[in-house]
Order: sequence, then structure tokens, then C-alpha cells
Amino acid sequence: MSETTGASYAAAGVDIDAGDRAVELMKEWVKKATRPEAIGGLGGFAGLFDASALKRYERPLLASATDGVGTKVDIARQMGVYDTIGHDLVGMVVDDLVVCGAEPLFMTDYICVGKVYPERVAQIVKGIAEGCVLAGCALVGGETAEHPGLLGPDDFDVAGAGTGVVEADRVLGADRIRTGDAVIAMASSGLHSNGYSLVRHVVFDRAGWSLDREIPEFGRSLGEELLEPTKIYALDCLALIRTTEVHAFSHITGGGLANNLARVVPDHLHATVDRSTWTPAPVFDLIGTAGQVARPELEKTLNMGVGMIAVVPQQSVDVALTTLADRGVDAWVAGSIAERGDHTEAVTLVRDYAG
Repeated sequence: MSETTGASYAAAGVDIDAGDRAVELMKEWVKKATRPEAIGGLGGFAGLFDASALKRYERPLLASATDGVGTKVDIARQMGVYDTIGHDLVGMVVDDLVVCGAEPLFMTDYICVGKVYPERVAQIVKGIAEGCVLAGCALVGGETAEHPGLLGPDDFDVAGAGTGVVEADRVLGADRIRTGDAVIAMASSGLHSNGYSLVRHVVFDRAGWSLDREIPEFGRSLGEELLEPTKIYALDCLALIRTTEVHAFSHITGGGLANNLARVVPDHLHATVDRSTWTPAPVFDLIGTAGQVARPELEKTLNMGVGMIAVVPQQSVDVALTTLADRGVDAWVAGSIAERGDHTEAVTLVRDYAG
């Protein structure tokens, strides 16, 4: 009689030992992404955060956000570069939190892979931890899931959730915006983490380019440009709140500048944004030209060089710009708020881009 081999998790494609190895490799990075309120380390079933730290608030409101980085992960996979995609993940989450004025407290992540390569997973977590340091929040936990059969061995995806806190009477938003307020733009670091389905369609399907193609306008390869990490604005925005009066923020992500700014403009007011106040980075023109993408399509898909907006009263403009400059953030007055009048849209982009 022949012997039969019983089924096992390993035979099904899940390597528990590789997962354990990944956890060991990521520990050194997670230790760096902490706050005094974070309790314990890796290995627990849940991350712990000392909520007694919120006693200093009169009425603390917890803010939560969750996001991923979309099809930008495909660029990282093709490039074999895994230590920057975590910056993108953190930026997408914490900069949504800070829009209401919330200080990011902690994050958790979820990494889904077709096959666990411990060093690769550790590199992804390294990027997440470094992003948390840049955002001033703790990485209190996460999950790495191996999905053989559903994902190819080199495929992966990342997502995360974050929690922040804001004093109830200091929540920022549309109800604070007034006629005469200034719209301050903060420069993006590039494409950030939105619109990559369009970007990939243009550069791969229409232009037929490879990621190692050197682009003179970039001074580096196409792949290096497309992997440029998302700028994380959380601490810069919190610095603005501490130093001057801020009425609202808008995180410019999917949907572009006009659609995201419109989310914080009240029904009776209107924002005019002057394109001539900045020059989008070359990557935006390249995508538009190579794909023959019409400007309206570009502007509703990509950030066009602006990653965050602050709406402040006129008397706060000088302090706001100085604060951001001192922090190394390229920022400028890009527009203003007025009565809605005959405008049917909340936001109008006027004139042409500089340069």
C-alpha cells in the first residue's frame, strides 16, 4: 500500500516560519515609530495606547481614517523597491486626519502578499515606520497575510488605519471659513499616491515606456520619479494650528484640487484658485502630453503640484507662510474666498499655470 501525504498549510502555500522571520526583521523599525502613550510591542493581538493622555483635553474627539496606496504598489513591485511605499500609506492616512485639526496618535497596517519574503515585508514595514516618525504617530500593530492562489508570488497590497484626537471646539472645517480668507497651497512631492491607474495606462499602454527609461526632465528614471514618496504634511499643519489661526485644510488626493477643496467650502461661499501662482512639476506635463490627456481630466485625477491646502484669514497669511518656510515646506497664496454669487461650483481654477 502506498503512503499518502496529508495536506498542510505549507503545502497550501502559506509559510508560517517565513512570517515569523518577517516579524523579527521588522521589530527594529517598529521600535522607532512610537510615542510615550504606546504600550507594549509586537506580538500582541491588539495594539495598546494609553488613553489617559487625553485627560488634558476638555472634550477630546477621536478622528479615524483608513486608506491604501492604490496601484502605485505595482510600480514598487516592478522596481523591486519596497521601503518607500510605506511613506505613501502613512501620508494618505494621517493627512486625512489632520484636515479636521486632529493630531495623529497611532496607526495600524495590513500587508497582503502572495508569498511572504521576510526581507521584503520588513522593508515595507520599515517605510511605514519611517512615515509614522515623520507624522509624529506610533505604529502600534499590524497584520501580514499570505494569500497564495489569490495573489501571485510577487504581488502585494498595503492598507492602514489611523486614529487622531482634536479638541471639540477646535475642529476645523467649512463652518469656520469666511469671506476674504486666503487659500494657501503647499507643494506636493510629485504624483503622491493617486491617479496611478491613469499614469500606468499612459506610460505602459499608450507610450510603451519601461520604468528604467531615463527622462531628462526628471533627471532620473521614470520608475524613480513614479516612486517618489508622498509628502507627509501632518506635523506642518499642526505647526500652523499652533502658531496662527487656521480655518480649514484640504488634503489634495483622488479627485484633484478643485474637488477636494470643494469639500470644505461652505455652500454660500466660493474659492478662486489662480493656476498662475505655481508651475506643476514636469511629471504632470509628461503624463498629459504622452497620453494626450485633456487638462480637465488631469486636474480631476492628479494633484497638479499641490498636496495640501490651508484656508486662513488674511491676517494669518504672513505667519503661515513663514512657519511653513521655516519647516521647509514650499507654500504660497494661491487664491481667496468670496461670496458664491453667480458661481455654480464651489471652486474655480483660473488662468494658466506659470512656466
